[in-house]
Amino acid sequence: MTITITTVESNDGAFSHAVEELIDATAAELGYPFDPVRFELKAASADLDLAGGLVGYSIQGWLYIKLLGVAETERGNGIGRALLAKAEEYARETGLVGVYLDTFEFQAPRFYKELGYTECGRLPATAGAPQRIWFAKPFAPAQGA
Repeated sequence: MTITITTVESNDGAFSHAVEELIDATAAELGYPFDPVRFELKAASADLDLAGGLVGYSIQGWLYIKLLGVAETERGNGIGRALLAKAEEYARETGLVGVYLDTFEFQAPRFYKELGYTECGRLPATAGAPQRIWFAKPFAPAQGA
């Protein structure tokens, strides 16, 4: 069998979607279907329609926070804290076991620790790139732990 590997030039998302379908099919065959559910929160202020936002996915029993951002002029006003609290509330209400996310060392690792998140993984810094840090906040001891 001959296999050819090529670079995909398009950036329309169709290729990524096709690869995701391959992975999803395999996971389902093994009894672990992904079936991610997208979850989004928007924070508005008197001055901004988009003062902050959060994008996450519930997948495999956890809520994964993919994006959490707050407008520079609104930082320090509790928006990030409120967005995470609402996401945690959603996770609890839907029966998820906890929340996990990642950040870079220059962003907000101390913020997540202050909110009860525990570091669970780290990629070292490389030339010109900072460390990437994963955090988790389980609501109860995970099964098998």
